[in-house]
Amino acid sequence: DFKGDPSAALLEVLDPEQNCRFHDNYIDVDYDLSKVLFIATANNMSTIPAPLLDRMDIIELSSYTREEKFQIAKKHLIKKQLKNNGLNSKNFRLTDSAVYALIDKYTREAGVRSLERIITKLMRKAAVQIINDNLTVKISANDLQSYLGVPKYTEDFYSKVNQVGVANGLAWTSVGGEILQIETSICKSKAGKLILTGNLGDVMKESATLGLQYIRAHAEEFGISEDFFEDKNIHIHVPEGAIPKDGPSAGVTMATSLLSAITGRKVRKHIAMTGEITLHGKVLPVGGIKEKILAAKRSGVTDIILCKENQKNIEDIKPIYVKGVKFHYVKDLKEYVHVGQSVKAKIISVSPEGKISLSMKQAEEPERREERRPQRRDREPARVSRGADSFEFRPRQQESLSFEDMLSKFKQTSDEKLSGMKKSDGNRRTAQNRRKPQ
Repeated sequence: DFKGDPSAALLEVLDPEQNCRFHDNYIDVDYDLSKVLFIATANNMSTIPAPLLDRMDIIELSSYTREEKFQIAKKHLIKKQLKNNGLNSKNFRLTDSAVYALIDKYTREAGVRSLERIITKLMRKAAVQIINDNLTVKISANDLQSYLGVPKYTEDFYSKVNQVGVANGLAWTSVGGEILQIETSICKSKAGKLILTGNLGDVMKESATLGLQYIRAHAEEFGISEDFFEDKNIHIHVPEGAIPKDGPSAGVTMATSLLSAITGRKVRKHIAMTGEITLHGKVLPVGGIKEKILAAKRSGVTDIILCKENQKNIEDIKPIYVKGVKFHYVKDLKEYVHVGQSVKAKIISVSPEGKISLSMKQAEEPERREERRPQRRDREPARVSRGADSFEFRPRQQESLSFEDMLSKFKQTSDEKLSGMKKSDGNRRTAQNRRKPQ
């Protein structure tokens, strides 16, 4: 029946108790389908009814990586389309940089169907030039815009500088991994609410609530005043609000962004993280590690923080895909904070006006130390305003002395040391005389 449900028909076909006597209503004939092997494909399993999914053996295939797409295009797709479009390697050439640009900027898929379609489009336009102008066409990455127009996709949006309240997460999608930036802002308010925006799903909202509750429960350990949360609105936002987002792997990223905004500690650039958190701060493993790592590497991320239990997933990935990326494996949320933040700050007190006094110490970043410029000690106290809060940093004052005073002070110190040495020598001789036998 054309009005029937396809999933119900499949349920009958795949059920071993019924498919031995499957009845075709169209030709009114019974079939024995118990010995037939059915192969079905799907891009998203969440839309498959649970009873039907229960009768299937699931084989998950990850999406092609960037390098795999490149090799498929060079060895198969380009040769196939050259033949289909009446071209050859002598009058048409597509450089390696152009193939990579097609993968990154003009396609965003798990397979290579769109990549093959866009390569065909390029060859058709090149064939017209070859026929009209009788020339050889060589297309590089810089020439693609003249053939295909403005690129459809750009680089993943993520933080490339050390910022307060901004952390880079890693997300899995049906077409591969992506960088997921999470922003947190704090403002003074009587309500003291947690605001979540960015088209987040229920699981991500729960992750944000868990992260905030963990920070509040361990406020003293992080150096946060007890009454800090009473008059503050905390706003968490994930960019690209038109795209629905959900999943537990953003838990540690949300908690890190929250703690950074609350304590004023900057999150290191070129670092991304993924992992689920519990109410007690334990970090749980997540899936899609391979796709996430490739997305991070493509975007220029050099350090990735993962759950300790995800280390086995890294060992299964070919070394060429993880080259140049440093992995940090942790078990607790506090370890995430230690790796992901570059500035140590401790909240000392909160005044009635909402001013927070901070004692800050810059932490050294491994393998990225920069030359420190000499700081002037006689500068005026610096003041930085942030909304309703203000942070004051007062440099240590240095006493100014003239040359005569410094010389006098040096002589006085030398005389005191010399006098102490003579006194010590005299005491030692007296002790020796007392030890001599009478």
